[in-house]
Amino acid sequence: MNIRAIRGATQVATNDAISIGEGSKELLSAILRANELAITDVISVFLTSTADLNAAFPASAAREIGFQSVPLLCAQEIDVPGALPRTIRVMLHCTTKRSPLEIEHIYLHGAAVLRKDLAQ
Repeated sequence: MNIRAIRGATQVATNDAISIGEGSKELLSAILRANELAITDVISVFLTSTADLNAAFPASAAREIGFQSVPLLCAQEIDVPGALPRTIRVMLHCTTKRSPLEIEHIYLHGAAVLRKDLAQ
């Protein structure tokens, strides 16, 4: 088994707990599914959100879908002028048999513009 980091991001519609929660769950679920991971394969998850998303912690939503035993950390993304608004980013560390070239990074909704080469 190897230790890998998987990146991802999504853009949510509004700054409310429902949008932040649904966006976080969708993104994390998509990362797990695309990389054929179980939550027990996950070592830790680092989540950031842009300054305009302050209605909820993305990590709270992760716990709702089974990440209770996974170390989670939330932080605010650097507030760069002109950056994509309402964006949640993830760096998930896991164990996997996949090589770095086989890892699927996930960029959903408006966040697809952040990595056009990787967007699903």
